Amino acid sequence: MSKHKAPGKSYRKGISLFELQQMFPNEEAARRWFEKIIWPDGPQCPHCGSLDARPRKNMKPMPYRCGDCRKHYSVKTDTLMRGSPLPLLKWVYAIYLDCASLKGVASMKLYREIGITQKTAWFMQQRIREAFADQGPPVLMEGPIEVDETYVGGKARNMHAAKRKELTGRGGADKTAVVGAKDRKTNRVAAKVVERTDGPTLQGFVVDNAEWDAEIYTDDATAYRALANHSTVKHSAGQYVDGQIHTNGVESFWSMLKRAHKGTFHKLSPKHLQRYVNEFAGRHNIRELGTLSQMAVLAARMGGKRLQYATLIAPNGLDSAARS
Repeated sequence: MSKHKAPGKSYRKGISLFELQQMFPNEEAARRWFEKIIWPDGPQCPHCGSLDARPRKNMKPMPYRCGDCRKHYSVKTDTLMRGSPLPLLKWVYAIYLDCASLKGVASMKLYREIGITQKTAWFMQQRIREAFADQGPPVLMEGPIEVDETYVGGKARNMHAAKRKELTGRGGADKTAVVGAKDRKTNRVAAKVVERTDGPTLQGFVVDNAEWDAEIYTDDATAYRALANHSTVKHSAGQYVDGQIHTNGVESFWSMLKRAHKGTFHKLSPKHLQRYVNEFAGRHNIRELGTLSQMAVLAARMGGKRLQYATLIAPNGLDSAARS
């Protein structure tokens, strides 16, 4: 009897909500889990680096006092969770929902699932996206590498008549451009929001992410013509595959991002788009891992970083109006 390959990534070890509840029955279990990941050698003072941790009788909110600098701290202190009044258990569930959802989790869903306000859920998600963005030390792609760009924004036919009058061109005009690359050897994806799709911008992205001798596959856009080791398929002439030359892999990544845009988030602003792009590139790059391992990767990447709400909402030169 022949064996059929199971659909999707059935080899990955998932976790059901029932199993998650058994693993994390209370706040103490969540605290131990975070501490094991962020402090593999035991509690370490984030202020001076000392390992001389003195547990306090009153564990909340700072369960440790440093024996050297005498300052109090917790596992949240030097992480993206710093300043958050939310229990660690709620952070565990938020990270779980993000890892278990291929198309992401909207803040409207998260606030209902874990019992917080929508504003808090949105801020929580943005901090988790900071962890998704951390890919560790830069690793250049060896190739072959597929490179392509996409545009995020509403379709003219779905806009109000007054909005359509404001459009300044066709195709990607008035939308936000994102360029991406996928390494066929490692299956790793890198993606970046860009202001322009001209030669210097797109070629600069490739140079920043590819080994100098890597094979590059793109469509026939003129912006890529000066690249070395470069082959194209002529999308303009209806050609999408020429032997091994195609961009189907990176286009598959775009399709996931677009389905999440339309089906989960509905509206994304240019101001915060890079964070969402980071989330999907980060999720793609750890998708071979089981759910608990993915959660551990995100928890570890929270260390040594901070994202304040004032920083998050501060102007960055991009439009903050959400685009559907």
